[in-house]
Amino acid sequence: MNLEEIIAHIVTVENGFQHILDAAHRIHESCSDEECYGLSLELFKHPAYQVRMLSVVLLGYAGVDNEKALSFLKERVSCDENWRVQEMLAKSFDFICKERGYESTLPLIAEWLADGHPNVVRAVTEGLRIWTSRPYFKEHPLEAVAFLSRHKADSSEYVRKSVGNALRDISKKFPQLILDELDTWDQSDPNVRYTYRLAAKHLLEKEKRGK
Repeated sequence: MNLEEIIAHIVTVENGFQHILDAAHRIHESCSDEECYGLSLELFKHPAYQVRMLSVVLLGYAGVDNEKALSFLKERVSCDENWRVQEMLAKSFDFICKERGYESTLPLIAEWLADGHPNVVRAVTEGLRIWTSRPYFKEHPLEAVAFLSRHKADSSEYVRKSVGNALRDISKKFPQLILDELDTWDQSDPNVRYTYRLAAKHLLEKEKRGK
């Protein structure tokens, strides 16, 4: 299947990610990383969100070694208005971290989390879920909790929802860790209270079942 056929196929499918991941894999196998990067830039200009999603996956492949691709993801892809493209951004960021090694990418994770754009921050908070199932964070869950908790009062509800849900994931395996963290939060702040309710949901349900 050539590129035109791949594009013609993926634009007919409105939902899901696997067909796009599979298409990107086929393209990546037949191209050099530099060719993938150049192609991804052209594909990102396409009006169909499915093709832009394909571009983002290819940028993820290229971004393992290509800083220009990584910058494009952060600066340009994060501005795309389609939520599906943003979901693919999260997947691509996690792929880059996995390929580079999660411990090696701690500075990159911190850099993206410190960015002012909610889509950049969420690419990390959502992309690395479940955080403590990832290498390094599996052995250092407290670092995962610390990274996420810095955004408990984020001005973006979009980010806070991702943070709260990611902490709730962690609470299933490390309940005391999350309880200790939540005990330090000031719930008089409505943004913090929103995140708290999501993060504590599993713990509260467990408490109710125990009564």
